[in-house]
Amino acid sequence: MSDDRKLVIRRVLDAPRSLVFAAWIDEQQAARWWGPKGFTTVANKMDVRVGGEWRRQMRSPEGAEHHSRGIYREIVEPERLVFTFSWDRGGAPGHGPETLVTLTFADLGGDRTELTLSQELFETAAARDAHYHGWSGCLDELSEYLTAAVHSLGEKR
Repeated sequence: MSDDRKLVIRRVLDAPRSLVFAAWIDEQQAARWWGPKGFTTVANKMDVRVGGEWRRQMRSPEGAEHHSRGIYREIVEPERLVFTFSWDRGGAPGHGPETLVTLTFADLGGDRTELTLSQELFETAAARDAHYHGWSGCLDELSEYLTAAVHSLGEKR
């Protein structure tokens, strides 16, 4: 974390870059891993094009509903994905300002990818830290999903 208004998380994933990128832009795949451990994706709509909107509804293990949405700003497959993020309450922005998320996907060779997630424009360090915990759990789920997907692809070959 570089300052109070920006969050940066890097992960090395044992999956080819094209597969990692696809997991972020394919509606069905994203619904399978999105959210921290124990959360369930209840609804997931993604219009993956510059200017297109995404909306997601998650349910926590305790039953609390969390709605988020954003607009895709940049799509450079399979290298970069940029979108806005805001919490949503009943169709209107909710508890927190709109932030900007930038994902970069670096091919490390050997079917390994470095994913860098940068989120900026937080109002406070506390908001940044809350997103750190949420994204960390989400990326753990992505890693597990990709491991299973790579294993499944290997079995089909």
